[in-house]
Amino acid sequence: MNAIIVITNAPDRAIAEKIARALVDQKLAACVNILAGCSSVYRWQGKVETADEVPLLIKTRSEIYPEVEAAIKKLHPYELPEIVAVPVAQGSSEYLEWINASTVTEIG
Repeated sequence: MNAIIVITNAPDRAIAEKIARALVDQKLAACVNILAGCSSVYRWQGKVETADEVPLLIKTRSEIYPEVEAAIKKLHPYELPEIVAVPVAQGSSEYLEWINASTVTEIG
């Protein structure tokens, strides 16, 4: 099992909660942290933009990343949502096993 943390940002708390709930309900994530709002500065379509966003940290497994990404895209209102995965290099074996036990082992 290869644990990963998937990072995305939602435009508001309601959408962040909708994404988090769906991922946990579908066993695509063991846990989703919805963080305090932040301001993002980014380039979009040739212009520098600023937006208030709500970051999410999604604890899951690399084996089901494609399904996690698809679920986020389905629920996300952005044309191009940030969806990046960071590998977990180390962690307590009990916590990593909990992630494994809390997520689906087979898709389809």
